[in-house]
Amino acid sequence: MAQDGQKFPGVTSPISLAYPKPFDNELSEKLEETLRPHGVFESEEELNHRMEVLLKINTLVKDWIKDVSRQKNNIPESKIDTFGGKVFTFGSYRLGVHTKGADIDTLCVAPRHVERHDFFKSFYDLLKQQSEVKNLRPVEEAFVPVIKMEFDGIELDMLFARLAFPTITEDIDLRELSLLRNLDEKSVRSLNGCRVTDEILHLVPNKENFRMTLRGVKLWAKKKGIYSNSLGYLGGVSWAMLVARVCQLYPNSAPATLLHKFFMVFSKWDWPNPVLLKPLETDNKLGFPIWDPRVNPSDRFHLFPIITPAYPQQNSTYNVTNSTRFTIMDEFQEGLAVVNRIYEGKGEWSQLFEPSNFFQKYKHYIVLVARAEEENHYLEWYGFVESKIRLLVGNLERNPFVRLAHIMPESFGPLNETESKFMCKWFVGLSFHSTQSSNIDLTYDIQSFSDIVHKQAIHLGLFKDDMKVEISYVKRKQLEQFVPLEIIQRGGKPVKEKKRESTKGESNSSSNLRRVSTEKPALSGSKSESDLVKQSSVTDDEASQESQMVSQNAASASPEVENMQCDSTDSTATDQQNKNSQVELGSPMQVDEKSSSQTDEKITAQEIAPVSKHAQRLPSNDLPDLISPQPMSQTAGFQLTKNSIKLKLK
Repeated sequence: MAQDGQKFPGVTSPISLAYPKPFDNELSEKLEETLRPHGVFESEEELNHRMEVLLKINTLVKDWIKDVSRQKNNIPESKIDTFGGKVFTFGSYRLGVHTKGADIDTLCVAPRHVERHDFFKSFYDLLKQQSEVKNLRPVEEAFVPVIKMEFDGIELDMLFARLAFPTITEDIDLRELSLLRNLDEKSVRSLNGCRVTDEILHLVPNKENFRMTLRGVKLWAKKKGIYSNSLGYLGGVSWAMLVARVCQLYPNSAPATLLHKFFMVFSKWDWPNPVLLKPLETDNKLGFPIWDPRVNPSDRFHLFPIITPAYPQQNSTYNVTNSTRFTIMDEFQEGLAVVNRIYEGKGEWSQLFEPSNFFQKYKHYIVLVARAEEENHYLEWYGFVESKIRLLVGNLERNPFVRLAHIMPESFGPLNETESKFMCKWFVGLSFHSTQSSNIDLTYDIQSFSDIVHKQAIHLGLFKDDMKVEISYVKRKQLEQFVPLEIIQRGGKPVKEKKRESTKGESNSSSNLRRVSTEKPALSGSKSESDLVKQSSVTDDEASQESQMVSQNAASASPEVENMQCDSTDSTATDQQNKNSQVELGSPMQVDEKSSSQTDEKITAQEIAPVSKHAQRLPSNDLPDLISPQPMSQTAGFQLTKNSIKLKLK
């Protein structure tokens, strides 16, 4: 609370109420000029076209609800118009930060007599009759059921929620908690997108500064390859909540200052303390599952918790892994260094948005190829395989020799005409521990992922005979066989892999990346950084102050979180040492890409890398067999390709 009695949103008081100086405003104007060429702003004509499309969709929904009402209710025609119905927007469009050509997330809200089955049957049939609609795809069995389409050139994702009200009025407020009473979980999940978006906007002190800062953060995250919820990074909502938290801490600051504080605060954040925009609910009146480490033991092992502000509160980043957290924190550090130079007059905003040097960063890569012969099969297979890639990253992380498995969210199509037309490639950069020369066998990690993908695709009835997944190892100098040279050269010359300094506590663990640590990430202080912080009238202690304040709030809301640590690596250290002692010393790296023999394919439980307690959590319903996948049965009607990847490091 400010001295004049003014209240500010957030779990703590603001760190600084200082207003921007002329220098801050000048940098903010330069920031906006830098963002414009990247297509983060739409023209007035494009905005008007989006509004016209939404108006047409809203009219279609109202007409459809009238038709359903006529079929289900014996009521006079004069009352048909009273049932209402409405289309809401959420996501980047609702936040006001959508980019050119971006899709629009929408929600169809209907009265209680209109059911989900009607939405995916009669409304789907209605959409098929519209000349403006293309690429119409219903996904009724998804965790959040959705109809995807392209309406008059604009991509739309439409969810459905059936409220327990006889009518839907135009002035209905979806933030009201009473709306969730007597709803099924799918409707609650569908409503949550709108509720979270509206709550975020309600909790930021200056919406325009919030939007400009968020545009910069989203562009930076996409350029650096850390923008993807499904692959274990952060999605749009998570980045919005981080920016909103910084806006709460510096409510009067200009966008340039907020962007600087964003990197300063979160590069020093004491993870896994959660990021909260408002205090956690102490009373779960409606009984829906919420993020609460006091009640749910699995919540205590989340690595990067960012909690949605609307009930039921959820961790929007439960997919974050050890490797993706390390990658994000590394980018925070580099982003802070760049903004420091900008404030010192030694750099430009364009340097912050330079693309990632992913293909120059590592010596070893895993390439994952998904292909199909028919286009409709490929589109379905592409989305399914992409949603499972985090399982491959998890398998690689649990290998005792792998220090980091860095997945690049961007996928790449065929390199030339000799490759299949319907195919895409993802790349995982590998960094290994600094050990003596050793043999590294990734066969089990790769094969178990392939087994899970095929097994679940068959179980869902999605698999077709032309769908293939191929996984192979490549060196950096071999990347030209998979992606264009200009892509490989993005971000500059090859760099040496970063080696973390060994710590006293690291001798008892295979890796700091293999445990959930409550220690603050090691930060490198510099004179220039200190000088910069002085120029902005905020010291580094303020970031620590914020972490301490949040820690106190987190402790009061969930006292079991503060001292929660995962000590499973200590209990398995002996096992790992025994395993490592059996590894043969080898010559410089060699790769056996041939099919392994039957003897090599038999992997006993003792040969599997020790699994930490963190790995035992189940972040979603589709990962029940992630830890110890069973071999695929050959009754599925196809022969599964065996992948053998063995490395010899020196």
